[in-house]
Amino acid sequence: MNQFPAVDPIPLPAPVWLLKALHIVTLSLHFIAVELLLGGLLLAAVLSIARNNPGARTVTAAIAKRLPIVMTYVINLAVPPLLFAQVLYGRALYTSSVLIGAWWIGVIGLLMATYWLLYRFAARVENGRRAWWVGLLAWALAGTVARVLTSNMTLMLRPEVWQAMYQTSASGTNLPVGDPTIFPRWLFMMAGGLLFAGLWLIWLAGNAPAEQTERRQLARFGGMLAVPMTIVQIMAGVVVIATQPAAIIAKMNGNWVYPLAREVWLAALALCFVAGAIAIFARRTSVLVAWVSALIALLASLSMTLYRDGIRDTTLLTKGFDVWNRTVVTNWSVVGLFLVLFVAGLGVIAWLMTVVARAQHTPAAKVVEA
Repeated sequence: MNQFPAVDPIPLPAPVWLLKALHIVTLSLHFIAVELLLGGLLLAAVLSIARNNPGARTVTAAIAKRLPIVMTYVINLAVPPLLFAQVLYGRALYTSSVLIGAWWIGVIGLLMATYWLLYRFAARVENGRRAWWVGLLAWALAGTVARVLTSNMTLMLRPEVWQAMYQTSASGTNLPVGDPTIFPRWLFMMAGGLLFAGLWLIWLAGNAPAEQTERRQLARFGGMLAVPMTIVQIMAGVVVIATQPAAIIAKMNGNWVYPLAREVWLAALALCFVAGAIAIFARRTSVLVAWVSALIALLASLSMTLYRDGIRDTTLLTKGFDVWNRTVVTNWSVVGLFLVLFVAGLGVIAWLMTVVARAQHTPAAKVVEA
C-alpha cells in the first residue's frame, strides 16, 4: 500500500529535470550561506574570548560585522529551494512538516531571535564589550534550526513511521526518534561550517580593504582552520554514507551520476586542503587564491547537494515515490523569462557579495575590553 498522499492533479509547469536542477543549484547556495553563518559565528564567538591576541581580534572584527548580512542570504536563499522541494516532493514534505508542525512553525521565531542576537553580537564586538556569550547563544539557536530542518528532511523519507508518530501525538511537538541518519547528517552540516569559515577568511584576506598585516592574519587563521576541518568533513561524510541502508547506496552506485558527484566532492575537499596550506605558508595574500577558494567551496557544495539529492530520490523510490513520474505541461515562454530573471538574480547576488567584501574593515585595535 502506498503511504504517500495522492498526486496533485495540477501538472508541473516545467520539466522535472529543470526543476531539480534549479533546486540543487539554489540549495547549494543556501548551504554555503548556512555554513558561513554556523562556522563564522562559532569561530568569532570563541575568538572573541581571546581579545588580547591581535590575530583573534582581527578575525573577530572581520566576521562579526558581516554575520547579519550573511543571515539575510541564509533566509532569502532558503526560499527558492524550499519552493522547488514543495513542487517536487510536496506529498512527502507536507506530511512530515505537519507531523513536527510546532517545531516547523517555531523555526520562524528561532530565526528572528538568532537575527537579533547577531546584531547584538556585532555591536558588542564593535564597542569592545564581552560578546562571546551572545555569539554562542546565537549559534545554539541557529544549530537548533538546523536540527529541525534535518529532522524534517529525514522524516519525509520515512512514511512507515508517520502513522505511529501521529498516533503518539497529533500536536506536532515531537521530533522523530530512532533514525540513525539524523544526527550524522546534522553533524556533517555543523562541522562543514568551520571548513567554510576557513575558506571565507581566505576569501576576505584577498578582498577585504585591510592592511597587509591584517590580511595575513585572516589568511593564516583561515588556512589553519580549513586544513584540519577538511579531514573532519571527509570523516563526517563517511559516517553519513555508512549510516544509510546498504541497499540505497548500492542502487546509487549503479547510477554513474552519484559516484561521480561523490568523487568530485572528495576532489574539491582535497583542493580545500591545498588552498588552506597555501594560505598558511604564503608570504603575501593572493586574490587568485581567494577566488579559487570560493569556487572550490561552490564546487564542494554543488557536488554534496547532488549526492544528497540522490539519497533522497533513491530512498523515496524504494518506498513507492517516483519523483520523475509526473504530468508536465510546459509553457516555455514563461520558463525562459524565469531563467533570464534567475541568472540576473544570481548576478546581483555575486555583485552584492563583492560590495560586502569591500565594506570598511573594523580596526582590530578597537576590539578591546571596555
